[in-house]
Amino acid sequence: MKIMSLVDGVRDFWLQHGLRGSAGVIAVSGGPDSVALARILCGLQDEGVVGMLTLGHINHQLRASDSAADEAFVRSLPEQWQRHERLPCQSVRLDVRARADATGDNLEQAARHARYDWLAEVARTAGALWVATGHTAADQAETVLHRLLRGSGLRGLGGMPPRRQLVPGIELVRPLLTVGRAEVLAYLHEHGQTFCEDRSNLDLRFTRNRIRHELLPLLSQVYNPAIVDALCRLAEQARADYASVEQDAAQLLAASEQPRAGNVLVFECERLESAPRNLLREMFRLVWLREGWATARMGFDHWDRLAEVLAGRVAVIELPGRIRVERTRRVLRLEKRTPV
Repeated sequence: MKIMSLVDGVRDFWLQHGLRGSAGVIAVSGGPDSVALARILCGLQDEGVVGMLTLGHINHQLRASDSAADEAFVRSLPEQWQRHERLPCQSVRLDVRARADATGDNLEQAARHARYDWLAEVARTAGALWVATGHTAADQAETVLHRLLRGSGLRGLGGMPPRRQLVPGIELVRPLLTVGRAEVLAYLHEHGQTFCEDRSNLDLRFTRNRIRHELLPLLSQVYNPAIVDALCRLAEQARADYASVEQDAAQLLAASEQPRAGNVLVFECERLESAPRNLLREMFRLVWLREGWATARMGFDHWDRLAEVLAGRVAVIELPGRIRVERTRRVLRLEKRTPV
C-alpha cells in the first residue's frame, strides 16, 4: 500500500469482514506497527467505521527500564491524540518468566499466551468484539521462515491468519498483514508520529532477529527482491489447504473419542488405525490445543510417535509436558500426569 492508501486498506478490511461500528481493543506495544494501527483506527472511529476503542499494553518486565518507558509512552497516546475520554488505555505488568517456569513453555510462547489471555479479558470487560494487533507482511514472512527452519508442517506454513477466534465471542484481527514495514514507517513520518524502538529486536542471539536482520535481507538481495510477498502468498495457500485437513481431523476426533475416564482421554483405536498419518498428527494436535497442553516442545517426531503407539509397535510413551500415551487393548489412553 502507498501512504495515502494505508488508511483505505484498513477501512476496507473492516468493511469486508463485517466489523463496521464494532468495539475493540488495540494491542499496542509502543512500536511503529501497533502505534500506526492505533492512530489509523482512531481516525476511522471518527468516520463511524469503528466503534468504541480501548488501548491495551502489556509490560512483560523483560527489559527493565525500557519496558517501563514503553508503558509510559503508550499511556500517553490518548493525550497526544486529544482523546482523553474517548480512548481508555489499560496496561498490566506480567511476570512472564514465572509463567514459563510454571507451564513448561519457552519464554516467547509464555509471553504470547499471557498477552492474549489478558487482552481477551480486557475485551470482555470493555464489551469488545475483537482484539487488533499490528502484525505486518514482514512479520508474516518472518513467521513462515522461522517455522520452515524448525521443520513445521502445513499448518505452520500458514503463518498468521488475518482473522481467527481468540476466545468465544471475541476475534483476533490483523488488518496490516498485507502491509510492508516501509509503508508503516512512511505513514508515521508523514504524520510526525513518534514511537518506541525495542532494542531487544536487534539482539542476534534470537533466531527470529537473525531471520529479520540477516536471512530475509540476504534472500531479498541475492535471490528474490519480492521474497516477503512470495512467503505471504505461500502462507495464504497453506492456510487454504490446511483448512481442509483440519476439518477432516476434527471429524476424526469426534468419531473416535470416547467418554473420559477421570482425567484420562480415551480414543477408540479401530476408528484411528486406518487413518493416514498426517491426519492422525493433526487430530492429536487439535487435542493438545483443546486441552491447553504445551506444544512448544512437540516436534514432528513426537506427533509421529503417537501413531506408533496406535499401530501397536510401542506400548507406552512419555511425551513433553508429562503426557503419557498408552494403548490398552482396543483403546488409546492419554493422560497429563501431575508432578510428584
